[in-house]
Amino acid sequence: MKRIGIIGAGRFGRSLVESLAEYGVEILLIDEKRDVVQDFSQFVTKAIEGDVTNIRTLMEAGFKECDVAIVGIGSNLEGSILATVNCKDLGIPKVIAKANSDLHGKILKRVGADTIVYPNRDCAKRLCHVLLSKGGIDLFEISDGFSIAEIDVPEPLRNKSLAEASVRNTYGVTVLCVRRLADDPEQPRTVIIPTPTEVIQPDDKLLIFGAKKKIDTILTEA
Repeated sequence: MKRIGIIGAGRFGRSLVESLAEYGVEILLIDEKRDVVQDFSQFVTKAIEGDVTNIRTLMEAGFKECDVAIVGIGSNLEGSILATVNCKDLGIPKVIAKANSDLHGKILKRVGADTIVYPNRDCAKRLCHVLLSKGGIDLFEISDGFSIAEIDVPEPLRNKSLAEASVRNTYGVTVLCVRRLADDPEQPRTVIIPTPTEVIQPDDKLLIFGAKKKIDTILTEA
């Protein structure tokens, strides 16, 4: 089970906690307001009142053992920057930071944030799916129950053509395109619209379309 640390329980953080709590994920929550911490203590594994600009506070709260940290304090520019830096200094593998403007996002990216998100309720729900998807890079719900996702190549599909792997029949999803590493690793991936004879490479990224349940099934093998 993933351990996810959330810094700040404003509207975005609250939406994210509520979405993740439905899946029984281990959640650490830290906020500077005592009443907020008390309100959410029943929904998370651990809720702490503290100063997130102090790296010791995050360490004592258990953030060093988190797989992902989400910095959700976009209204306090200095606080969000320092919290992001602290999370990176703790060695957290993935740090996601909320930004309120393009400039804010650029600053957070510069100080080490792996992913920048912009606040709204739908974004929180989508991020929840991303965090819980094995191998999922991104997931977009385009209508009720149907999504487009970019995933790592599942083991059963590696070094097979789409026809050999029978992706649509086996998994019930459609491969829309393949993003393949360029010969020069500094260059963007090459986008391929695959034919049935296209052989899928282990390092490819697949953009797939299908029902959310079908995508969850293929992600368990990625």
